Amino acid sequence: MGLVAVRALRRLTERLESLQVDAARRQGWSWQAIADLLQVSRQAVHQKHGRRTHR
Repeated sequence: MGLVAVRALRRLTERLESLQVDAARRQGWSWQAIADLLQVSRQAVHQKHGRRTHR
């Protein structure tokens, strides 16, 4: 069913975003730069990914 595929794609997209945010932070990107590229607020990206990121 198409909805199963949508759910799987959503999970994959979330995982990919997490991996890329982690990589960007390790490379020294600011939360604002990441937020700008994701077209969300700095607060939103930090709230979603901030606790998990290692520097």
